Amino acid sequence: MSLNDTPSGERVHIGFFGRRNAGKSSVVNAVTGQELSVVSDVKGTTTDPVTKAMELLPLGPVVIIDTPGFDDEGKLGELRVRRTKQILNRTDIAVLIVDASAGIRETDEQLIGIFNEKKLPYIVVYNKSDLSEKSDCKDNEIAVCAIDGTNIWELKEKIAALAKASEAEPKHIIADLLDPEDMVVLVTPIDSSAPKGRMILPQVQTLRDVLDADAMAVFTKESQLEKTLAGLSAKPKMVVTDSQAFAMVSRIVPEDIPLTSFSILMARYKGFLEAAVRGAAAIPQLRDGDTVLISEGCTHHRQCGDIGSVKLPALLKKTTGKELNITLSSGREFPEDLSGISLVIHCGGCMLGEREVVCRRKTAEDQGVPFTNYGIALAMMNGILKRSIGIFPDLAALV
Repeated sequence: MSLNDTPSGERVHIGFFGRRNAGKSSVVNAVTGQELSVVSDVKGTTTDPVTKAMELLPLGPVVIIDTPGFDDEGKLGELRVRRTKQILNRTDIAVLIVDASAGIRETDEQLIGIFNEKKLPYIVVYNKSDLSEKSDCKDNEIAVCAIDGTNIWELKEKIAALAKASEAEPKHIIADLLDPEDMVVLVTPIDSSAPKGRMILPQVQTLRDVLDADAMAVFTKESQLEKTLAGLSAKPKMVVTDSQAFAMVSRIVPEDIPLTSFSILMARYKGFLEAAVRGAAAIPQLRDGDTVLISEGCTHHRQCGDIGSVKLPALLKKTTGKELNITLSSGREFPEDLSGISLVIHCGGCMLGEREVVCRRKTAEDQGVPFTNYGIALAMMNGILKRSIGIFPDLAALV
C-alpha cells in the first residue's frame, strides 16, 4: 500500500454471493471492468474468495470480494461455504447473484436470511437476463447481463446509493476531542519492531485527524518526550503514545495533561472501546493454565520485540503471576469457536473494517469470553487505566 492509498479498513467492502454458476465472477468482472475472477461454464470455478482493493465509480475506494458458490458440495465445499460465511463478517454491502433463468432457489433464500440476520444491506441481481427477461424487480433488485453489459452501470449506481444510505454519522479518531489551535504530542517509539522507513497506520491516521481539526501535532520518541514537553510554550491538550511505551510515558507526562494511546483511540473509532474497558477486568482474574488469545488484524513478520507474541505475554505473566497459555491469531484467521479461551486481547483493528471488529467482539460476547484490546490491557497492567481513558469520563467511571 502506498502512502496515499486508502487503508483496507476504511474502504467499503462489497461481497458478491450466490450459487455456483449463477455468474458471480462474470458480474464482478463486468462491475470492475477487470478480469478479476476466472470465468468458466464449469460449476465451482471460484474455489476461494478473490479480493481486490480498487476505486469503483461512482462509489470511490472499495474492496471487491468474489466468493465461492454457497451451494458447493463435499468436504472442500463445506470449507468453501464456511469461508464464504466468514467473508460476510467483513462485508458492508452484499450483492446476491441469481441466475435469472433459474430464479430464487433455497440457497438464495438462505443467503438472504443471513443478510437480514446480520442487518447487512443487500441487492439481488438477476444475471443472464438475456436468457430470461425479468421485468418485475423490486427496489433492491436489478436484472443485468454480464456478457453484454446490460444494466451494469445501473447496478454500480444502486451499490453506491446503498452504501451512502447505510453510512453512519462521520466518526473521528481524535478530532472531536480537539479545538482549533490545540497542540497534541504524539509519542512514537522507533524500535526493532517499528516498520522500516515509515509510520504505522494508527499514527498516520491520528495525525491526519488532528490536522482535520485545525489543531497542531508534534511527533517525538519516548526518549525525547521530556525535552519536547519542556520546549513547548504551553501545555499540550493531550499526549497520545504507542501503548507499549505507556510505563515510561506516564512517568514523564504530568498528571494534569491527559494521556491516552493510539490503540485506545482506534478501539473507540472501531466501536469497541467500552467492551475493551469492561473486558480488561478479567486480567486480574486469570488463573494458572488459562488460555489467552492475542489477536492481530494484520499480518506481519514477528520480530524479537513483537508486542503480540513477546511483550504482552511477558507483561501478563508478570502482572498476574500465573502460568498462562498464550495462543496467537493474525489477519483474517480469528477463530469462530472460543472454547477454552479465558480472554481475548485484540489489536486496535486499524487494518479491519468496523463491521469485522465488532463481529469479533460479538463472537466473544456470545460465548461469554471477555474481550479487550492492546491499549486497554497495557494501560491496566501498568496501573494507569483510569488515566488513559480519562478523556472519556463515562468510561473512566467504569474503572
